[in-house]
Amino acid sequence: MPIDISHKPSPFPLRNRAGRALWGLVYILLFRPSPRPFHAWRRWLLKLFGARLGKGAKVFSSAKVYAPWNLAMGVYSTLAPHVDCYCAGPIRIGDHTTISQYSYLCAASHDFEHPNMPLVAGTITIGAQVWIAADVFVGPDTTIGDGAVVGARSTVLSDLPPWMLCAGTPARPVRERTVSA
Repeated sequence: MPIDISHKPSPFPLRNRAGRALWGLVYILLFRPSPRPFHAWRRWLLKLFGARLGKGAKVFSSAKVYAPWNLAMGVYSTLAPHVDCYCAGPIRIGDHTTISQYSYLCAASHDFEHPNMPLVAGTITIGAQVWIAADVFVGPDTTIGDGAVVGARSTVLSDLPPWMLCAGTPARPVRERTVSA
């Protein structure tokens, strides 16, 4: 039995597509070339496109943000250099949380059981005081609890508990995180 894999139009409304096109221009012309210490400038640009950013939030110029209107970052949280924030669905990042370099926050996937593999948006929620180490993949529909640390090059495909060191592919709790004063 043949499967119909004919072209299907974008699942996003025209307003979304136009917003992404305009954001792409602003990103290329104003966001990406901004000097390293210009965090306030980049915060302003992201807020102009609907991002909800807390005081002192830092987004480095080489970080990619797909749809700023789906991004919420708490106070003093950071998207480090070369982070890819694919917020086709909502991504919420808590206060004092760091997403380290080369990490990929992916809030969408595809329904691979359907012949046309339509995009399915999800949600990523990352708690407060979390550290996502370098080159971590965080998939859609996941929650990372407050105070968790996710080790470098881990893959987060399911929820992670608070105040735990988690690592691996898929990431699993390794031990409790102890914080000394």
